[in-house]
Amino acid sequence: MSAPQVTPAQRQSVRETFKRPAWLRTEILAGLVVALALIPEAIAFALIADVDPKVGLYAAAVMAMSIAFVGGRPAMISAATAATALVIAPVVASHGVQYLFATVILAGMLQILFGVIGVAKLMRFIPQSVMTGFVNALAILIFIAQLPDLIDVPWAVYPLFALGLAIIFLWPRVSAAIPAPLVAIVVVTLLVIIFSIDVPTVADKGELPNELPFFLIPDVPFTLETLQIILPAALTMAIVGLLESLMTAQLVDKITDTPSNKTRESVGQGTSNILAGFFGGMGGCAMIGQTMINVRASGARTRISTFIAGLALMILAVGLGDIVGMMPMAVLVAVMVYVSYATFEWHSIAPRTLKNMPVSETVIMLITVIPTVVTGNLAVGVGLGVLAAMIAFVRRVSHFAHVTRSIDDATTTATYLVTGQLFFASSHDLANQFEYALDPDNVVIDLRQANIWDQSTAAALDAIHERYTERGKAVEFLGLRKPFPLGRQRTNSEAGPADSPDV
Repeated sequence: MSAPQVTPAQRQSVRETFKRPAWLRTEILAGLVVALALIPEAIAFALIADVDPKVGLYAAAVMAMSIAFVGGRPAMISAATAATALVIAPVVASHGVQYLFATVILAGMLQILFGVIGVAKLMRFIPQSVMTGFVNALAILIFIAQLPDLIDVPWAVYPLFALGLAIIFLWPRVSAAIPAPLVAIVVVTLLVIIFSIDVPTVADKGELPNELPFFLIPDVPFTLETLQIILPAALTMAIVGLLESLMTAQLVDKITDTPSNKTRESVGQGTSNILAGFFGGMGGCAMIGQTMINVRASGARTRISTFIAGLALMILAVGLGDIVGMMPMAVLVAVMVYVSYATFEWHSIAPRTLKNMPVSETVIMLITVIPTVVTGNLAVGVGLGVLAAMIAFVRRVSHFAHVTRSIDDATTTATYLVTGQLFFASSHDLANQFEYALDPDNVVIDLRQANIWDQSTAAALDAIHERYTERGKAVEFLGLRKPFPLGRQRTNSEAGPADSPDV
């Protein structure tokens, strides 16, 4: 008798995972791999923001542990990120680290507000072509971010990097019980230690903390002036962080074939940022690179892996800092390059896909990718991509409106059948599709097979009515309903059939 099939929903259940040792082992090992990968990233982002490395590490640990409970997407990793580091760096430069903490706390409050008012629901308006562009752009940015650790370094870095990649790609053929990135990290680190190979290590990125974070209230004056200083950066951080988090959640939804609660994720991101700010962290959002390590490379599916990642990061950074500092950057770069490779949607640029895909969809994807990569700002690329998608959609739908004319000689009536979608784009030239001078004295305009969407169409119909009445011809509209009355108000003596409801 065959074993019952496991559903995606069961696999992401914490309760079910604790009942199955194999699943639990996967979650724990995945969390450990993510923790190891988070350390150099968090330190690097702290340096971008020009703060002490521990500020980035505290943020990563606190956010990962808290989002495991309050987030809306199981197995997604949230921590300090480059996007938020770039936003808050000017605040640190001009006013100091205490204003950074205040900014992070305010950004968290704004994210909770956005979640409560339903901003997350706007995600359904982001088309697939923009989503594909987002994923490809982040994959490219992840790869580019690794280049400094591969340029102008000792020659030994390159064989260690190649060895790490080989283990990551080949180990799954040997065993799926232990994540390939973890095997690569352990093997390459042992080689470096045993043979005393002189290559850049995690310790070269910055000093690891030697104490746990403690609760603090930012030492800033609680005045309107302080609010004016931190609000612009907090608002930008809240928007960019939510955008990246929600789009990453949508990607994980697709990979795991399970839904997530986007509203809860918005509130959860805000809560995690508030906690990070109060515990001396720089804040952040979802990390697509570490999330792909967790979900795709390691096979994790539950909140357990996310919590373990944060907990292990704190233990490793504070308690085992000397050992962690020995890890060569070459193997961590190999892990991130693999993540970049696995994240990129290769099918989107396959010749067969490009041949069958409408050109407009490919253009929209490129409009999303190129600005994101050039600016390093996700919001710019996604915003331009959505705008391009809207323009393409409006252009496409505007061609769905048609006007067909017929003449009934017996009743001396001209009938126009209008079909399709009538809105500002398609109704712009609507008034020019009628034969005002050639039509007989009676005109019927049948709108029963058309959908009227906006006031622009109502204004166009009003213009048509006036051009006929100026010539002394009677015009009757069929299917014209409220709330789209004809434009200007007429007196009873002027009123014609167009003012009547359905006929």
